[in-house]
Amino acid sequence: MDDQQLKLNNQICFPIYSVSRLITKAYKPFLEEMGLTYPQYLVLLVLWENGELSVNQIGEKLLLNTNTLSPLIKRMENLDLLLRTRSEKDERSVFIQLTEKGKALRNTALPIPEKLLNTLLTEDVTLTEVMLLKDTLNKWIDILSNRENDQ
Repeated sequence: MDDQQLKLNNQICFPIYSVSRLITKAYKPFLEEMGLTYPQYLVLLVLWENGELSVNQIGEKLLLNTNTLSPLIKRMENLDLLLRTRSEKDERSVFIQLTEKGKALRNTALPIPEKLLNTLLTEDVTLTEVMLLKDTLNKWIDILSNRENDQ
């Protein structure tokens, strides 16, 4: 085995990890204006797109476990952004819906994706490259999440 494989610069995961952290940091000023964290923003994105969902459905869409999602949802409920309701058919199932305050934040959030995209685009990085990277990352998400489900 070659020692080069253990050098940080040769790792595929490190630039992905670093970019993820830096992009989340780039979102911070936009989200702070709304009083949100990045994970809260992701939950809102899913609910704005889909309407009422179960906690499990939200977890599936965000690739988060229930034990990570439940405290996040409770905090968002305390902020009056969403409402948790137990299923009448199955008490183990909890459904999440947006409050009026949660729905109203959608209008405030509308310009965020474009603002963030503009921070990524430069003379050296084109929209086509950004979209190609996004497509590749989505393929890896599918590959890796399917492997995880097979185990």
